[in-house]
Amino acid sequence: MKHVDAAQVQKKMGSRLLTNNLAKGLFFLATLFGLVVLIILIYRVVSQSLGWIDADFLMNKLSTDPERAGIMGAILGTLWLMLVVAPVTMLLGVGTAIYLEEYAKKGWLQSFIQTNISNLAGVPSVVFGILGLTVFVRALDLGSVVLAGGLTMALLVLPVVVVASQEAIRAVPQFLREASYGMGATKWQTVKNVVLPASIPGILTGVILALSRAIGETAPLVVIGIPALLIPLPDGIFDRFTILPVQIYYWTIDSALVDEYANLAAATIVILLIVLFAMNSIAIIIRNKFQNRF
Repeated sequence: MKHVDAAQVQKKMGSRLLTNNLAKGLFFLATLFGLVVLIILIYRVVSQSLGWIDADFLMNKLSTDPERAGIMGAILGTLWLMLVVAPVTMLLGVGTAIYLEEYAKKGWLQSFIQTNISNLAGVPSVVFGILGLTVFVRALDLGSVVLAGGLTMALLVLPVVVVASQEAIRAVPQFLREASYGMGATKWQTVKNVVLPASIPGILTGVILALSRAIGETAPLVVIGIPALLIPLPDGIFDRFTILPVQIYYWTIDSALVDEYANLAAATIVILLIVLFAMNSIAIIIRNKFQNRF
């Protein structure tokens, strides 16, 4: 009887080990497939951009002549857009998270708000473009300017910041709050001096992800009418503008008519990747500094 039991146990263990190995192999193949596709894409983009990225390409304005076209306007437009998106997203996102976690009473209202914020994270980006077109461009009569685009993109990435900030605030140990209260601190003093400093690494992680998504989105800005034409360089939030992803989008379409536009699009993709890498690196350095401190 014992021999039969041991055999059954050994058979079950063998089955579980086989299942584990199959799952491990499947996950490895999935990871390998993603890496291979990524390497192919990077190789294709970099190879097409060779010989097109130079000082003139970075400093020139947009032009119908591929040999003279540059992306200075798109670079400035992207930077101005981020100058609007970053502060609006951080203030509203972190403020909402603080209210929901520290001040809002637990109940159906908080649950309703939380559920809708989580659902907003899955809404297609083009829907936010329609919202921005209706509210900012037409109702507020801002037009297709940096401020309208920045507010639209801020709404798009706001749920990501709220959810990430909530998780970071929720992860702060309760005894830190109780110790602050025990020393006579008020609710706001506890939040400002204890909760926020301890949760900054997690909050910055959410902000990094949000800004990375915002800088790479195209659909909402196309909906609100952001052009890729020969427009003056933007120098304020009330100027018309274009950004790198929109320029990539239009040059990719135009490549069906003029082959050189495909090279311009590839070169712009490389610049966009460099900008993303620089933004993420700076934010990660700041996050790690606060993580080591607190």
